[in-house]
Amino acid sequence: MYLPLGFHFLSKFGRNLWVLVVGQFPKEHRVGIPDFKYVANTDETVERELLLHLIDYLVTNHGKDPEITNLINSARIHIMPSMNPDGFEVVKNLDCFYSNGKENFNQYDLNRNFPDAFEYNNMSRHPETAAVMKWLKTKTFVLSANLHGGALVASYPFDNGVPASGALLSRSVTPADDVFQYLANIYASRNPNMKKGGQCENKLNFPNGVTNGYSWYPPHSGMQDYNYIWAQCFEITLELSCCKYPPEEELPSFWNYNKASLVEYMKQVHLGVKGQVFDIDGNSLPNVIVEVQDRKHICPYRTNKFGEYYLFLLPGSYTINITVPGHDPYLTKVVIPEKSQNFSALKKDFQLSFQGQLDSTQVSDPSCPLIPLYKNFPSHSGNPVVLFLMTLLLHIFFK
Repeated sequence: MYLPLGFHFLSKFGRNLWVLVVGQFPKEHRVGIPDFKYVANTDETVERELLLHLIDYLVTNHGKDPEITNLINSARIHIMPSMNPDGFEVVKNLDCFYSNGKENFNQYDLNRNFPDAFEYNNMSRHPETAAVMKWLKTKTFVLSANLHGGALVASYPFDNGVPASGALLSRSVTPADDVFQYLANIYASRNPNMKKGGQCENKLNFPNGVTNGYSWYPPHSGMQDYNYIWAQCFEITLELSCCKYPPEEELPSFWNYNKASLVEYMKQVHLGVKGQVFDIDGNSLPNVIVEVQDRKHICPYRTNKFGEYYLFLLPGSYTINITVPGHDPYLTKVVIPEKSQNFSALKKDFQLSFQGQLDSTQVSDPSCPLIPLYKNFPSHSGNPVVLFLMTLLLHIFFK
């Protein structure tokens, strides 16, 4: 196991955005081994300390603890302890509820600086934001969480919304809402304080420690929505401390409260089904759209340069739709078992009945323009907003 520690990019003030990669093959992506990431998004102390503790815990227990050893050997784990090192350094007054360090050197909240699928964001990209977007293009991340302070809740997409995503019902949900609720509950249920809900003064009561981002408050241009829509990565937001800057002597308790949740959430990188798409000659096919029928993404999820796909699904029966330009869609049924395989998603390769001549460029580049894709969604016939809301109501009342 190699554990290279290196920086990818620089902040506005020239500080490194460090990332540590832990895995059996940390230096490069290997087919079948999913990439996971944790990012401490702003300046708060707790989140940075938690990720540093997590790094130490993983490295120390590899080869000793079977669970940690299997996790490290079956996934590539990327940990960025601070996306905003400039903000961390400028903090002078360690206030529980407000921090000027949430902003970067340019006095801008980086978690309001990403492209937004629901409204235009004409703000220029700050160096840290551009660095993370570039990072996402070069990796096959499939699961992620970004860490914050100031509340105690696991929040899932969407953060922003329009009527077509359910905003008229004070929610904004993705086609994979069941998976996101499951992921948020996985984390919250193992944190003894978070799962109680309503543990912070002057904060909302979050049942079971979970909320839809838009239901809480609708921030725009956040990293969570960007990951899901443009980077093909399921990401939730973890608010892990009521106080942004608790006393130093309290920091170890946060590790004790969050250790089990941090580990269990990483294990969900093996949720659902994964595999490769090949042509008739056995050549892997990049840029192929692989999605579940009836839960298509507004920016279609495509195979990477190795012809790989990863689909996050809960146990059940699904129809997979494989779309290659110039050919009829290929439909096949897949059953995700109730009991997941040992540190691996269900593996399902597909061999299509033609020779492929597809573009093999780095397909982690966004396949959709960085504009509000939901502004005119959906475009098919009928009254799509009414149909979506009716489906959402049925889901709420009869799930």
